[in-house]
Amino acid sequence: MELHDVWFVLIAVLWTGYFFLEGFDFGIGVLTKLLARDRTEKRVLINTIGPVWDGNEVWLLSAGGATFAAFPEWYATLFSGFYLPLLIILVCLIVRGVAFEYRAKRPEEQWQRNWENAIFWTSLLPAFLWGVAFGNIVRGVKIDQDFEYVGNLWDLLNPYAILGGLVTLSLFTFHGAVFAALKTLGDIRERARKLALGLGLVTAVLALAFLLWTQADNGDGKSLVALVVAVVALVAAIGANQLGREGWAFALSGLTIVAAVAMLFLSLFPNVMPSSLNEEWSLTVTNASSSPYTLKIMTWCAVIATPVVMLYQGWTYWVFRKRIGTQHIAETVH
Repeated sequence: MELHDVWFVLIAVLWTGYFFLEGFDFGIGVLTKLLARDRTEKRVLINTIGPVWDGNEVWLLSAGGATFAAFPEWYATLFSGFYLPLLIILVCLIVRGVAFEYRAKRPEEQWQRNWENAIFWTSLLPAFLWGVAFGNIVRGVKIDQDFEYVGNLWDLLNPYAILGGLVTLSLFTFHGAVFAALKTLGDIRERARKLALGLGLVTAVLALAFLLWTQADNGDGKSLVALVVAVVALVAAIGANQLGREGWAFALSGLTIVAAVAMLFLSLFPNVMPSSLNEEWSLTVTNASSSPYTLKIMTWCAVIATPVVMLYQGWTYWVFRKRIGTQHIAETVH
């Protein structure tokens, strides 16, 4: 296996880790309106991700940085062609971080309500737009012979990509509901489990349609295996949730995300960004990659740094592993 193939796999792993972790993160943000009945319950939900949300975003920074260094042509075409959607995502992530930090800085109800609304919308929009972006990457976009995107924003809003956005939004919200059931106590835990059932069924219908469409257009034997794993894991997650096995339900909903993202990257390889105008104009792991020397240096850096980051993040989750409920929220903090 060539180094550019290795880095394609590593970037796929980084995106998978990001969607696994930030997926329930976004889901919790959406659930602040769908699940929480009052502002105390909203605080409970926010506190479930309070110690980890910023660490989850490290995976996005790593994925973007790795793409920039390992596949500069891919990075340049992607960020120029998808400029507006990616800008919206970036602004959402910035506002979302500010909302987490500033919501409780002042006691006025309107102040806190505005930041709570910001958390909801800045969780919902990226969850949807990431699916739209990856749907277009797999489907192919208008790239010319100079490897430049020549389409417009409306070209990105095609039925396949919109379906992809609905899948990521519903899947992340389901993942978040299962996480909420795993991390909370009392009535909110029971309601999270009930809501997860409905979200899981909706997700199953949308995901099956999207993955079958992907398989029909770009799939092979390997992607078919990933499709089957994703569907079986999602059904099993719904079942585990109904049985009250929240740990298994969360692991299986995470496996659903892992398998679905793996299927997309398997369908994509050896392309990194197909051209819908001419197959010969597609960006591939070969023509979009950096020099072998650059990839070699990056590989050594990744070998040293990645285990340290993963150990530290794993330790963070272990420290903050206990459940919380409304009884843990101080009366003066809403």
